[in-house]
Amino acid sequence: MNRITCIITDDEPFARKGLAGYVEKVGFLDLKGVCEDALQTSDLLQQQPIDLLFLDIQMPHLTGVDFIKALPKPPKVIFTTAYEQYALQGFELDVIDYLLKPISYERFLKAVWKAQEYFTSREEKDTTIPYMFAKANGRLEKIIFDEILFIEGMVNYAAIHFENKKLIIHTTIKALLEKLPAKQFVQTHKSYIAAINKVESIEGNILYIQKHQVPVSKYLREDVLGQIVRP
Repeated sequence: MNRITCIITDDEPFARKGLAGYVEKVGFLDLKGVCEDALQTSDLLQQQPIDLLFLDIQMPHLTGVDFIKALPKPPKVIFTTAYEQYALQGFELDVIDYLLKPISYERFLKAVWKAQEYFTSREEKDTTIPYMFAKANGRLEKIIFDEILFIEGMVNYAAIHFENKKLIIHTTIKALLEKLPAKQFVQTHKSYIAAINKVESIEGNILYIQKHQVPVSKYLREDVLGQIVRP
């Protein structure tokens, strides 16, 4: 698999240095930046796609939990904190792991191995299974990834648009992103996912897919264009 790109964010210099030292010892991790707070991290995330974020929870101005909630398309996260009471809140955000300071190298390795397993499983899914099953119209429907045009989220439901039909399934955009091949689909908006190879043209913040118009959030525009408009 490709190396996992990552960022360290912590307001404590000693903690940043310690984590950076751990990351450098792991061959499958690629450290792209070390930040003091959420604002620096936000700027870095806008410059390049990142797979994994080592994120302190207790920081000035904006906590790690609030920062992740505010991101339209957050990377996977390993929380780091000295406060055990935040563990439950962290896992509710579907993070990879939760590291309690002081962090031992052994415990750090367990967390990054979990991250490696997650990303490896996603890559395998991208290349092996070309479909999924989802419940719609009272039965399980086979959904072939290559036939999807785009997906529109509606609270706890999603409308999957095909060339000649539309299926309404009981799920969320976030849950669908975990099932769809990452190389074929891109989240364009908090409520939309587009099939990359089905995009016919782009005008402003709109993707045109056949007769449909799919909006692009200003926060996701750079990432969306980077995946669709390939060099």
